[in-house]
Amino acid sequence: MTVLKLARASLWNRRSTAALVICSVALSVALLLGVERLRVEARHSFANTLSGVDLIVGARSGPINLLLYSVFRMGDPTSNVSWASVEKLRTHPQVDWIVPLSLGDSHKGFPVLGTSAAYFEHYRYRQGEPLQLASGRIFDDVFDAVLGAEVARKLGYQEGARLVLAHGTGAVSLTQHADKPFRVVGILERTGTPVDNTVHISLAGMEAIHADWRGGAPLPGYRLSAERVREMDLTPSSVTAVMVGLTSRRAVFQVQRQINTDRDEALMAILPGLTLQQLWDMMRVGEQALLAVSALVAVVALTVMLTALLTGLNERRREMALLRALGARPWQIFALVIGESLVLSLAGAVLGVLLLQGMAWAARDWISGQLGLTVSLWPPTAHEAVLLAALLAGGVLAGLWPAWRAYRNALVDGMTIRM
Repeated sequence: MTVLKLARASLWNRRSTAALVICSVALSVALLLGVERLRVEARHSFANTLSGVDLIVGARSGPINLLLYSVFRMGDPTSNVSWASVEKLRTHPQVDWIVPLSLGDSHKGFPVLGTSAAYFEHYRYRQGEPLQLASGRIFDDVFDAVLGAEVARKLGYQEGARLVLAHGTGAVSLTQHADKPFRVVGILERTGTPVDNTVHISLAGMEAIHADWRGGAPLPGYRLSAERVREMDLTPSSVTAVMVGLTSRRAVFQVQRQINTDRDEALMAILPGLTLQQLWDMMRVGEQALLAVSALVAVVALTVMLTALLTGLNERRREMALLRALGARPWQIFALVIGESLVLSLAGAVLGVLLLQGMAWAARDWISGQLGLTVSLWPPTAHEAVLLAALLAGGVLAGLWPAWRAYRNALVDGMTIRM
């Protein structure tokens, strides 16, 4: 305790330099723990992009490809699922509900999803949170559209706005369904998931805009008006994928096997939670690289502390000589410098944690709104505690060299000061 008191007094005497060292350590701690916290929350958010769906069924391809285009609206399906297979799934004795998904069109770069009203009832994200409307209602007309929060914000749409869909999923499309515009009837609350960037229409609406198309192109010289299309049978012939909820989750592997071995159509059923984990594992290299960069910042901060201690040794040789004259032993001089490095590291760690907590508190609404992440404020996780302990240990190790130099100087100098 005496050594720590001397260390605090000595640092106070050099408080300007000590303050700079503490600030550098604090910033590195805030960055290291901030990256770790965001990494963990991002992983949780990624895993909870889709919740409560037991199976996703699509054309036979790869599990990750099916997940990407059905949930994240990325990529393209190899084939569609026939409506006969959708009805067969609907009548399966162990299936509780289904949500058909039809993709392939866009609006100003945002994907358009054709689906049923059951989508808004059964889609869950995070820990089972349902979709909520910020305003308006869900679609009940062929040409109604419900927008994700980001679509409405970026394009400045309100209820009642008219929009024209484009064929294809590119940011720029030369082929548009201008003769059949849609009307915005609802805007969803922000979720931090791909739902925010999606224009939702009914399956009938998706069929309506393609009623006078064949083979992915409009029929030459043949146009059907919106009023004429409303009178037609708009049951789709196929969809892109189907979300499935089962009556019992214990039957998930049995139903998955039945779908994967179905002889009527080449289908594939995936478990979204398991496939999400596989997809995240593919990004582990980037995740670890980000954490490594933060760790290097912490190493730089400890190097700053080491430099400050080393450069101050020559100026403190008189101080060390006076301590020796008062009866301090060389090992006590060694312990004094180690104590200073511990105090600097500890003060920087505490300030860094408080800085991170303050930043997380101030930015929590923005992080939740823009990134869909819920950043916990307190307490630090077990892994964060391990990182803090490692940083404190690094601070003590960084003080070993200056402490050894001070020990040697105390042995050599005594009361003789080298000028």
